[in-house]
Amino acid sequence: MAKKVAVIMGSDSDFPVVKSALTELKKYGVEFECRVMSAHRTPEEACRFASEARTNGFGVIICAAGMAAHLAGVVAGHTTLPVIGIPMKSKALEGMDALLATVMMPPGVPVATVGIDGAKNAAVLAVQILSLSDDELAGKLADEKKNMADGVIAKDKALQEQIAAL
Repeated sequence: MAKKVAVIMGSDSDFPVVKSALTELKKYGVEFECRVMSAHRTPEEACRFASEARTNGFGVIICAAGMAAHLAGVVAGHTTLPVIGIPMKSKALEGMDALLATVMMPPGVPVATVGIDGAKNAAVLAVQILSLSDDELAGKLADEKKNMADGVIAKDKALQEQIAAL
């Protein structure tokens, strides 16, 4: 059975950014579950979800949180699964507070961290992790990398044609 990805948001206000991760997971055909849980307001629920995630068929957990951004760390402290943090942009510090809170984890409790509001990259990283034991996913990733490269080559060719016409 293929592993699922859990996507947890600290607040429903994170959904407009997180939606791009869900779209990316769907593109690869990866099953996911998306939830709102707070490290501060529903800590027992977040801890229980994390500690039961492997048993419940998850292979990776993505956590999106802003400001103090403790969600990914709390989840990572309660699971042996890979956890990917998405620091969310906030008004006060433009997401730097969330970035630092997400990336600065103590030894033994790692959180892979993408850029501020980097939901799409979090999904791609989750797919890459799952592809270690799923050749079909690995093939889809290879195809996508080729498509991206082909797109850049086409843009360069168009640029060179514009330059030649000067």
